[in-house]
Amino acid sequence: MLSQELRQKFLDFFKDKDHQAIPSSSLVPVETDPTVLFTTAGMQQFKRYYSEPNEAPASRITTCQKCFRTGDIEEVGDDTHLTFFEMLGNFSFGFPNKENSYFKKEAIEFAWQFLTEELGFDKSRIYATYFAGDELEPDTESLEILKTIKGLTEIKPQGRDDNFWSLGTENSPGGPTVEFYIDGVEVWNLVFNQNVFRNGKFESSDGKGVDTGMGFERLLAKVGDFASVYETDLFAPLFELISQISNKNYADNNSEFRVIADHVKSAVMAINDGIIPSNKDAGYVVRRLIRRAVVKANELGVKENFISKIAEKVFSIYAGVYEFNTEQISAELEKEETKFRKTLEAGLRVLKSHQTLDGKTIFDLYQSYGLPLEITLEESKNAGLEINNSAIDQYNNLLKAHQELSRTASAGMFKGGLADSGEETTKLHTAAHLLLASLRKVLGVSVTQKGSNITPERLRFDFSYPEKMTDAQIKEVEDLVNDAIQKDLQVDMREMKLEDAYACGAMGVFGSKYADMIKVYSIENSSTGSEPPFSREICGGPHVTNTAKLGHFKIVKEESSSAGVRRIKAILE
Repeated sequence: MLSQELRQKFLDFFKDKDHQAIPSSSLVPVETDPTVLFTTAGMQQFKRYYSEPNEAPASRITTCQKCFRTGDIEEVGDDTHLTFFEMLGNFSFGFPNKENSYFKKEAIEFAWQFLTEELGFDKSRIYATYFAGDELEPDTESLEILKTIKGLTEIKPQGRDDNFWSLGTENSPGGPTVEFYIDGVEVWNLVFNQNVFRNGKFESSDGKGVDTGMGFERLLAKVGDFASVYETDLFAPLFELISQISNKNYADNNSEFRVIADHVKSAVMAINDGIIPSNKDAGYVVRRLIRRAVVKANELGVKENFISKIAEKVFSIYAGVYEFNTEQISAELEKEETKFRKTLEAGLRVLKSHQTLDGKTIFDLYQSYGLPLEITLEESKNAGLEINNSAIDQYNNLLKAHQELSRTASAGMFKGGLADSGEETTKLHTAAHLLLASLRKVLGVSVTQKGSNITPERLRFDFSYPEKMTDAQIKEVEDLVNDAIQKDLQVDMREMKLEDAYACGAMGVFGSKYADMIKVYSIENSSTGSEPPFSREICGGPHVTNTAKLGHFKIVKEESSSAGVRRIKAILE
C-alpha cells in the first residue's frame, strides 16, 4: 500500500465514524502553546479543547498531523527514528456531557477494527498494554474492555513511564493509555485524558477526552512488511536521487543516505511553515539539519550543491498532500548550502591538521567555521582523532561564556533593547508588545521577535517573516495596534515561575536564560480577564499602565534585516 492510499484510508475510516477531518496545523506551535519550538504531536493544536470542550469545532475530530522532533537527532539513520514525521490521530472532547463524544470503549474498538479489518493485520501479531497503576489507580476499565476484544490474545500491564501520559504543567490534561503493538513494535497510543495536573498532583477531571496518536511512517512500514520506515515510498525516491548524485549505492551507505533524506525533508517542511535557517531557536535547528546533510553528502564525495534537487523530489512525494512555496524553499536551501560549503572545507582542513583536539580548537571550529559539536565529533571519529571528556567540558565552558557575552551585548544599556528607561522609550517598549501580537494576527503565529532597539524617538523591531509585507498588511497591523491603544487596555505585571508563565500562554525568547522568578506583562482585553489577553510576554523592561498613554502608532518603514528576518521602524505621534 502506498503512503497516499494509507493516509486517506485512515481519515476516511474515521470520517465514516462521524469524525470531522481537520487539516494539519503548522510545524510552528499554535499561539497558545509557547512551551515548545515545534509541533511534536497531533494533539497540540487541540490541547485547550480538553479543558474547554465547547470551543472545539466538533466532538469528534481526526487528523494527519505534521510533527517535528529533535530529541533523537543522533539516532536518525536507524530503522525507526525520524526528525519530520506524520501522526495519525482521532480525538474526542467533553465526554460524557458533550453530544456525540466518546471515551475508552469506542476508542479501543475503533483502533482494533482499523488494524484488523481495514488493514487486515493478523490478530496474532497484535498485543495491547494498559496502565497497571502505582499511587494512581490502575486502569481496570480499559483492561475489562480489552478482555472483550475477540482475537486479542495478549494484554500486558505496564507502569507510568509506558502507559500514562501528561504534559506535567499546571492545569494540563493527562491520563492512562492503551497501546497497540504489531510484531513487538508500538504503533498506536490511545490516551484517555481523565485527569488534570494541579498543585503538583493528578486530580480527576470533570470532562474526559480521547487523544490517540499513530506514527504514520511506522504504520506504513508494517503494512508493507518493511524492516524499516526508510523502505517505504516516502524515502525510496530520495535514495534513488541521492545515489545518482553521489554515484554511491544505498546498501553500502544506508546511514548517510538516511540522514541526508531525513534532514533535507525536515528542512523543507520547516521552511515551508516559515522557520527560516538562522542562529537562534527553531531556525538554528533547521540550519543544523542542513549542515549535517551537507557533511554526510561530503563524506559520500558530493562536493557541489545538491539539497535543492532533493527538495524537488520531496515536493513530488507529498504532492496533493501539502502545498509548498517551492521557489522560496529552494532559494533558502540553496543560499544556506552555499554559505556553509564556503566554510566547511576550510573547517575540515583545520580539524584534520590536528592529532588531538582540545576544547578551544573545537570551539574555534564552531565559532569560525560553523561546525557544531556533533559534526566535529563525527568527523574526528572518521579521521581517527581523539577527543577526551575534558576537551568537551572546556568547549562547553567556552560556549557558555560566549552565549552570556552575546546576551549582554545584545541587551544594550537597558533590558529589552531600550536605550534608556525614560517616558518615551517606555511607551515605545509597550507599543512593541502590541506590534508583535498584531504581526502574529496578520502574518501568522510563526512570527517571532528577533530583536529590538528602542530610543526616545523611534522603535526598531525585527521579526521572522520570509517576504516583504504588503501595504495592506502594514495598514492592518497599524490599525490593530491603534485599536488596542484607543481601547485603553490595562497593562498588568505578575511575577511567577517560568513554567507557570509558559502554562498561561506567555511568549518568551527560547534559549534565553531566565531567572527562577520572571515578570510576565499582560495587555488585557477586558478588565475582568475573562477574554484572552491582547498580548502576554515574559519581559524585564518598563511599561505604561494602560495603552491610552501611547498616542498614535505609525509604521514609517518595513525592510529586510537579514535572511528570513524583516525589520519595522515605527514611531508614536
